[in-house]
Amino acid sequence: MKKLNLFLGALITIFFISCEGPQGPPGFNGFDGERGPAGQDGVDAIQAQVFELEGVNFMYDATDNLYDYLITFSDFTSFETFKEDVVLIYRYDGPVEFGDGAVEDSWGLLPQNYFFDEGIIQYVFSHTLFDAQVFIDGNFDLSTLSTDFTDNQILRVVIIPGEIATTGKLDTSNINSVMAHLGITEESIQKVTLD
Repeated sequence: MKKLNLFLGALITIFFISCEGPQGPPGFNGFDGERGPAGQDGVDAIQAQVFELEGVNFMYDATDNLYDYLITFSDFTSFETFKEDVVLIYRYDGPVEFGDGAVEDSWGLLPQNYFFDEGIIQYVFSHTLFDAQVFIDGNFDLSTLSTDFTDNQILRVVIIPGEIATTGKLDTSNINSVMAHLGITEESIQKVTLD
């Protein structure tokens, strides 16, 4: 008897949960909002920015024992950066040759660590709405650091609008994945050689 009551109770519960009534009447139309400012013709309102800086030379700060380089966004893009935007910086590690002879560029997302006998260095950055400062920090005397890590570096800056960054899963560790997600080709990247 208990099993019959349990079975009937479950059946009735499923019946009521799966029932759907008729659709109700539509609601009233809302008021139209204010008209927004006119945008530029031919320019999407939500657009990611990518630019590459070649010849970056980090400056040594003996007081703090670190290297730094300041990137001011307005020097390379005319688009405004907002607090919701995501800023990514990649460092060019060089070409990688595969067993089949294919060669691909290797880019590392900051932060990036390197381990030496003397200690560890780390490329890190912080940013505001107007700029990004890239640092080389370490746990040993960085004045002895090889210029291979401080001079003629190539950095790629990617500014992703907040609306795009929150639309789905994005593998930011893979620059090719980011570029494909944003619809940006290698040819369309603004490349700047610094003096």
